[in-house]
Amino acid sequence: MALTAEAVKAKARALGADGVGIASAAVLNAHPPDPKHPQTPERILPEIRSCVAFFKRIPAGVFRARDNACIHHVDQLVLREMDKIGYRLARYLEAEGHWAFQTAAQETVWEMKNASYGFLSTRHVAIEAGLGTLGLELNLLTKECGPRCYTTVVLTNAELEPDGKMTEQICIGEPCSRCLYSCPADAVLHWGIDKRACATYAQEFGFATILRLFRGFIAAPGPEARPALLRSVHAFGIWQGLLRVVGAFGDCPRCLAVCPVGDDYHRFLKEEQREIPEKTDAKVALGRQWREIRKKGEPIPGMAEGRIRWIGEAGYVPPARAGAER
Repeated sequence: MALTAEAVKAKARALGADGVGIASAAVLNAHPPDPKHPQTPERILPEIRSCVAFFKRIPAGVFRARDNACIHHVDQLVLREMDKIGYRLARYLEAEGHWAFQTAAQETVWEMKNASYGFLSTRHVAIEAGLGTLGLELNLLTKECGPRCYTTVVLTNAELEPDGKMTEQICIGEPCSRCLYSCPADAVLHWGIDKRACATYAQEFGFATILRLFRGFIAAPGPEARPALLRSVHAFGIWQGLLRVVGAFGDCPRCLAVCPVGDDYHRFLKEEQREIPEKTDAKVALGRQWREIRKKGEPIPGMAEGRIRWIGEAGYVPPARAGAER
């Protein structure tokens, strides 16, 4: 019997995926997120025909924690589980007569762009596979758990029927702006993100911090000044990051914690995250300015050059109104 898309998706769910969809490699090749630096399956291997995207949610309870180390640790647990699912799904596809392999989910290709930018954007693959849409701060948002999830992709030469991309905008957008209000780095742009600013909190002891420490060590006025640098909180944070990943790779939890999209938010986070301590008058004024820009139909940089495709061409429809229309 021929392998079907439904059989592959059922297998992924049985292995532990919380959501799964299939995108056509041809569609992904035709619609790269940034044509100047195309993240497409054909750059990995031209013979890829289908991309099986799946996500696994981050347990919402961890976003109640006041210690980011807990969140970073749970992030890694989720990523490890996803690696297991991807590996076993690839083995299943090969047992069915089709080669398959999992994409590297967290790699950075230095010659393409700085910051986290790999050969394939799993967020965009997930969107083309019908799993969600981009949020105001460019996280993948799903109906089930908002941005509180990770996604990865299994690539295969199997011709599988693709799922349709969502056209409605899952993110509430400018009238909400809770990600804007909560961002401690002021990194949220109008349907965009300043990745370098975001990384100062998301990767407190990441690559940029390592470079700063090394520069300081080299520029130290004399040998007597160097031991203090090596005994600093930054040196310890780098060591801990190498050992347990805490602080070196992980999410700043704020925009994930306060996003009201997703069933898990209303079940576990609504009361805890109702107030946003980082909210300021300046951020509120900026959010109001963004709403006026959208209302007037003025150009929005984050939606230019076809990027509306991954945000949702049909715009946002409140759930109550959507129910009334049905």
